[in-house]
Amino acid sequence: MSYAKKPRKIALVGIGKIARDQHVPALAASPDWELAATVSRKGSVEGIEAHEDFDGFLEARPDIGVVSLCLPPQPRFDYAKKALLARRHVMLEKPPGQTLAEVHELERLAAKQGVTLYASWHSRMAAGVAAARSRLVERVVQDVRITWKEDVRKWHPGQDWVFAPGGMGVMDPGINALSILTEILPEPVHLVAAELEFPENRDTPIAARLEFSGHVSAVFDWRQEGPQTWDIEIETNKGPLALREGGARLEVDGAEQELLDHPGEYPSLYARMAELVGRGESDVDLAPMIHVADAMTLGRRVTVAPFEF
Repeated sequence: MSYAKKPRKIALVGIGKIARDQHVPALAASPDWELAATVSRKGSVEGIEAHEDFDGFLEARPDIGVVSLCLPPQPRFDYAKKALLARRHVMLEKPPGQTLAEVHELERLAAKQGVTLYASWHSRMAAGVAAARSRLVERVVQDVRITWKEDVRKWHPGQDWVFAPGGMGVMDPGINALSILTEILPEPVHLVAAELEFPENRDTPIAARLEFSGHVSAVFDWRQEGPQTWDIEIETNKGPLALREGGARLEVDGAEQELLDHPGEYPSLYARMAELVGRGESDVDLAPMIHVADAMTLGRRVTVAPFEF
C-alpha cells in the first residue's frame, strides 16, 4: 500500500504585493506545502490563520517548522534570526538581506541550529536559464550586455523602502539579472567600474551602469515606461545567445528556442525549498549580492533629478 506524502506546514511572513502575486499562488498549487499561517501587521490571506506579531506566532505554532520571509530587506534579519533560534527552517526572498555580513551570520546560525536556510533567487528559476547555462558550457563567452529597464512606479508603487538605505534602489531588480549572470557563466567575473545615478532626494540609485571583467557590462534603469526590458545578450565563439523577458525566453543564433513546460519561478523555488528541507541542507549563494556590494563600493555617484511616486 502506498501513501501520498503529507505536505509540510509553512508560514508566510509579510503579506504584501510580492506575497500575494507570487508566493500565495505558488504555495496553493504546491503538493509539498500547506500554507498554515501568515504573519503581517496589515495583510492576510482569506481562510488562513493570521498573526500580527511574529514572536506570538512562534510561540503559538511550534508545529509549523518552515517560515518564508517576504519582508523588505531592512527588517528581514531580525525575523530570520528569531526563526532560526526557534529552530524553524527559513526561506529568504531576494535579496537575502541588507548586507553580506547579515546573511553570513544567518548562515552560521542555521548551521548551528541544524536547520535549512535558503537564500532564493527567483530569476534563476526562469524557463530559459538552465538551458542557457548548458549551452554556454560548450562555448567561449566573448561579450555580455545586460539591459534591465523597468518602471518602479509599476512594480513598487508607493514603496518608499526601495529608496531607503538597505533597499538597494535599482539594484533590487538589477540583482535579478546578476543572479542569472552568475548562474549561467562558465567562469566567474568581477566588477571593475560603476556609475550610479542617485535622485537628489533619495538614498539609493535609480539607475546604474556596471562594467565587469570578461567583457561584461550592464545597464539598469528604473525610469522606463511602456514596454519593460529584461535582456541578457551574449556573444560567443559559436554565435550569439540571448535571454529575454527576464530569462523566460531563450534565443540561440537568433532563433527562438522551444523550452520544456515550466511550472514558473516561484513554484520552482518552493520545490527547491522542499528538497533542501528534506535533505537537511542549506543553499546560500551570495554571488549576485557581492556584485551589488562592489558596485556600491566602486561606483561613481551622479546626482540626478528628484524622484517621487
